[in-house]
This record gives sequence, structure tokens and C-alpha cells, in this order.
Amino acid sequence: MIKINHFSKTYKTKNGQIDALKDVSLEVQKGEIFGVIGYSGAGKSTLIRCVNLLEKPDSGTVSIDGTDITSLSAAGLLQARRKIGMIFQGFNLLKTATVYDNIAIPLKLTGVPKSDIKERVDRYLAIVGLTDKQDAFPAQLSGGQKQRVAIARALSHEPDVLLSDEATSALDPDTTDSILDLLLKINKEFGITILLITHEMHVIQRICDGVAVMENGEIVEQGETIEVFTAPKHGTTKKFVNSIFNHQLSDDVIGSLSETGKIISLKFTGHSSEEPALAVVAKKFDVYPNILSGNITQLKSEPFGSLLVHFKGEESETQKAINFLENQGIQTEEVMKYEQDKRIS
Repeated sequence: MIKINHFSKTYKTKNGQIDALKDVSLEVQKGEIFGVIGYSGAGKSTLIRCVNLLEKPDSGTVSIDGTDITSLSAAGLLQARRKIGMIFQGFNLLKTATVYDNIAIPLKLTGVPKSDIKERVDRYLAIVGLTDKQDAFPAQLSGGQKQRVAIARALSHEPDVLLSDEATSALDPDTTDSILDLLLKINKEFGITILLITHEMHVIQRICDGVAVMENGEIVEQGETIEVFTAPKHGTTKKFVNSIFNHQLSDDVIGSLSETGKIISLKFTGHSSEEPALAVVAKKFDVYPNILSGNITQLKSEPFGSLLVHFKGEESETQKAINFLENQGIQTEEVMKYEQDKRIS
């Protein structure tokens, strides 16, 4: 549905050039919700603005539903953009226009027949749950309501693709969840492909089918969300995963416990999270598992959990226990001193 091929983008500043994108390639399947996550300055905002050519890449192409929009004429690009909705962190609403007019005016400007405008505005205000706010002005709305208006405005053009540029980062946690639920509803009911950027792990784990991790203008890791975050390879990915579980042990504690056994990080998903594996281990092998820290969170499709466990016992028995857990589909990794990045990876 969205195919980005070898995007590069460089900005020239007084202090030299900034390579915002470095040979970035990405593919999003039709009907998928795909998230791009990265810290500030990673290049993700530049990337999403290049998808609809609000920013023009220095090199590379982007195809949407088989059409290379980087090769279109100005008129062709204008037509193509009507099928690419976009929502922003700052809402971008007309302050002096009512909720109704914030949706209706862009439709008028794009030539939608007058007879269709009211039907579309009413339909999409109902979908975002703001039918009773159509005569209100933006100043009378909460942040979440403003974002819902922005989403209704984007949907009113009946796009095939929806781009989201940090759409929830200015919202409180409860409002963020309500907007994410709305995006899930839109994706499910209309089959709209959604590409979003964020710096919030909660957004990725809540609604995304796939994810790409960006750093310094490059994609350092990408794939299905469940695969990327259960077996992170790059240090930046590991930091984002760590932010979910936040296991913390001092080197003194690790050193002390390591004298009587091993500290093992366990990761489990789906059916493996439902099995009493540690209870079985305690009966089956001559080891004593002690949970030091743990949490289970819900990804879009299945639960994902992480435990930090001290296995007290002889090394041979501990290794048998670890092998057993791995055979149950649980990922294991030993936690060592001075290896902060590995503590929950």
C-alpha cells in the first residue's frame, strides 16, 4: 500500500548540513497500522512529511497503492493527496470557524458537491462522537475533542491512507487511549491504512501491527511489532522495550545473587504467558526460581510479558531449567554485571 524506496533528505543550516533521512526504505501493507518510533531528532517527522510530499526528499520514491506519487505533476499530486489524510499534533483547526465549518470548508475547496458536504460532515462527526459539538468553536473544546475534529476532517475526504504526525503526544493518558481506540475503530471499519509516528511506546504496543525504529535518520530495526519487541536487536529498540518494564537492579545486587545462581531475563508472548512455567521448573528441576521483577502488558494482538528471575541452584540444573523454558517458547537471556542494556533485553 505504502512503499518508500531509499528516501534521503538533507537540510543545510548555518552550522552545516543535517542528514534528516539516510537511505530509508519502508513498506506498509494495505489495512495495516504501522508505527515509526524514535527519539527527538531521529528523522521520523521528516519521513512522514515526505510520504505525501509536504517535504520533498532529495532522492528516493514513494508509491501509494501502486502509484509513484514522486513522479506526478502538480495537478496529479493534488489529486493523489485527496486520498491521503493527515492529522497533526497541533490539530491545525481554524479558530474562527465552528466544528462543522472546520470540516466543511476543506470539502468546499476541493470541489465536493454542496449536496454531499452536509452528509459527510454529519457522518464523520458521528463516527468521532462529536455530533453535539458541530456548532462549537475550537476554543470551547478539550484537546481530545480538537483531535477528534481533526480526524473527522481527514476522514471526510474518504482517504485510503491516514498519516498521523505525533497525534497523541499533546494529550493526557486517558485521552490518548480514547484517540487510539478511535484509530483502531477507523482501521477496522473502513480498512484505512494508517502510518503513524510517535515517541511513545504505549502507542506502538496498543494499536500497531508493525513498527520501525529510527535513529539519526536511519531505520535501525523493523518488522512485526510482536517480533521486534520480544527480540530487540538494536540498542535503541532495547531502550524502548525497557521503558515498558523498567526492571532495575544495582550491580551490587546482581553480583550478590550471581554467587548462588543466575539472574535470567524471561520474555513470553501469547500462549506461553498463560502457562505456569516457573512452577513446573521448580518441581521438575533442582532449582529455586525467585521472581525479582516482572510485568505483563498487552500488545495489539496478544499479551507480552517480561520477568527477571533469580534461579538458585547448581549451574547444570539451572541450565536444564533454562532449556526447558526455551522449549516452552520463552526467550531467555542471562543478566550480567555492567551490562545495563541487557538487563531486560
